[in-house]
Amino acid sequence: MTKVLFVCMGNICRSPMAEGMFRKAIREAGLEQQVEADSAGTHAYHVGDTPDQRAQQAARQRGADISQLRGRKVADTDFEAFDYILAMDRDNYSMLIERAPSRHHGKIQRLLSFSRKYPNLDVVDPYYGGPQGFEENLDMIEDAVQGLIREINRRN
Repeated sequence: MTKVLFVCMGNICRSPMAEGMFRKAIREAGLEQQVEADSAGTHAYHVGDTPDQRAQQAARQRGADISQLRGRKVADTDFEAFDYILAMDRDNYSMLIERAPSRHHGKIQRLLSFSRKYPNLDVVDPYYGGPQGFEENLDMIEDAVQGLIREINRRN
């Protein structure tokens, strides 16, 4: 079983959208029995909260229901439990690297490192903007998710 953790700051916008779109993609690829997904935040601002309504709506319009997800903070055990720990941006990547034992640093990457269209960019936090930010995030996430699935298929 390959386990993937998507990480943003509060776990109510970017990382739950990434989890939802990834779950949809693994279902479509027939990989549900081989791949597991979760999401978390580097901060505890929204532990137990549902994803932002705008994130839910944007994901739903693309075929992913994230309404059942709940915010949580990255746990120390996540570094051992997951094969891929994918940060949405440089800041969250840095926080994960600082926190993780060095033996797990290779698991930590930025999500868009798997993107063909948006490599080396950040999935910018859309929280303080309008609906367009969520749509732009999903464009980036969908592209990166396809690259991640290619990578997982290659490794298995």
